[in-house]
Amino acid sequence: MPPDTMALKLAPCASAAEDPSSVPSSSCCSAVHSIGKQSPKCLCAVMLSNTAKSAGIKAEVAITIPKRCNLVDRPVGYKCGDYTLP
Repeated sequence: MPPDTMALKLAPCASAAEDPSSVPSSSCCSAVHSIGKQSPKCLCAVMLSNTAKSAGIKAEVAITIPKRCNLVDRPVGYKCGDYTLP
């Protein structure tokens, strides 16, 4: 599925992707987990997609969502464009 289509699934993460101190909602965390479980590369592409950018999602904040969701199987250190997952 194209990253721009998958980005729509991350709609519940909009506020969490704009504010690094906000707590992501459970629906956001479950969407991030389901995409990230399929492929870290896919999750990265979604976070950097044009759809995400046009929705006001800041990639440097979005990449912190898996950590803020306490996803134990997140790919720590994974390079995502110019960013590295914490």
